[in-house]
Amino acid sequence: MPAKSRFTRLDAFTKTVEDARIRTTSGGIVTIVSLIVVLYLVWGEWSDYTRIVIHPELVVDKGRGERMEIHMNVTFPKLPCELLTLDVMDVSGEQQHSVLAGVKKVRLQSVAQGGGVIDTTALSLKEETAHHLDPDYCGVCYGAQSPPNAEKAGCCNTCDEVRDAYQQASWAFGRGEGVEQCLREHYAERLDEQRQEGCRIEGAIRVNKVIGNFHFAPGRSFSNGNMHVHDLKNYWDSPVKHSFEHEVHQLRFGPQLPEDIAKKQARNSPWTNHHLNPLDQVKQVTDDPNFNFMYFVKVVPTAYLPLSWSSKSSGSASDDELLGNLGSAFDGSLETHQYSVTSHKRSLSGGDDAAEGHQERMHARGGIPGVFFSYDISPMKVVNREERAKTFAGFLTGLCAVIGGTLTVAAAVDRGVYEGATRLKKLQNKNL
Repeated sequence: MPAKSRFTRLDAFTKTVEDARIRTTSGGIVTIVSLIVVLYLVWGEWSDYTRIVIHPELVVDKGRGERMEIHMNVTFPKLPCELLTLDVMDVSGEQQHSVLAGVKKVRLQSVAQGGGVIDTTALSLKEETAHHLDPDYCGVCYGAQSPPNAEKAGCCNTCDEVRDAYQQASWAFGRGEGVEQCLREHYAERLDEQRQEGCRIEGAIRVNKVIGNFHFAPGRSFSNGNMHVHDLKNYWDSPVKHSFEHEVHQLRFGPQLPEDIAKKQARNSPWTNHHLNPLDQVKQVTDDPNFNFMYFVKVVPTAYLPLSWSSKSSGSASDDELLGNLGSAFDGSLETHQYSVTSHKRSLSGGDDAAEGHQERMHARGGIPGVFFSYDISPMKVVNREERAKTFAGFLTGLCAVIGGTLTVAAAVDRGVYEGATRLKKLQNKNL
């Protein structure tokens, strides 16, 4: 026998000699079954260890002085682009009239003609250059100040420059009757050619991260005192009946959720692009030109932090940065927004909702026809953090529990089968 060491008395795993061991067929079967069970449970533990879950957290949004991007793609099949204006305003006092930067207007054929895209180069109403005029020519602005974007300082050489001057002075313009520049460019005739067309607005705008609204309305807008006013003359005097029937193909606040993250989220939680942007594919139908659609949007800042993210210092983006760059406050992370929405629509002629079974519901008269989006920013922020479902220590603990538990149960089953077989043999021998 080998010499005993001082640790021999501490051995909790006593051994039996080989001659005292008995091997049985039932024991071999139990061993195979227990091995299969152990492999299956170990694979389950490994799958659980490698599984990534999305852990949502709710924190106070401490961002200050930040800007937010609004990406949109909206079609108006019964309103030409020349009459459609996008305006933005917020509680800080900032206003963006007739937004053009980052936004593209796509002229569409009428619904009867299929609604296809028109070649904007051939039929565009965009501002004409005046290079064909006498170099010394200086068009009058008809009592208004020359706009800052005028090709020639102090002059209004094109119809669009006169319109900009009128807008700057908060004057209605109409069809440009009596305006020499518009008569020369046949502005009214070309406007009439577009009456049957539709329009699609696509692009992005950058706004302050405060309560505000953006809206689509007819005619150019201007401020008259504390009032926000639109020049509706061309809209109401149209021989063709326009309306603000529309379809929101996409409306989102912040960058788009990448496809790989969206698929991963769809497997773990309902945080997908569809749930982030509930207004996508929403369609509203009306033939009433005197109709108003309102969407009240509650925006919730949302961050997605993958396992590989790492924090870094980042300041707020400036206005001269390209649209689409906002959203990465951390290396490898995504800063975006999700929102909920409540919609409301009414005729500006007033009345009630008796046709819908709500005679007690009354609507006020007056207002501007159009589509209005009023957004509010939540002070709370949702942080979706990727985490492993189990730590490595937890994986090892589970592994030990699986192996030990399975072998213990297998030993008990084998012992029971062996004892039962032994007693059965004894009874049979006694009966013989």
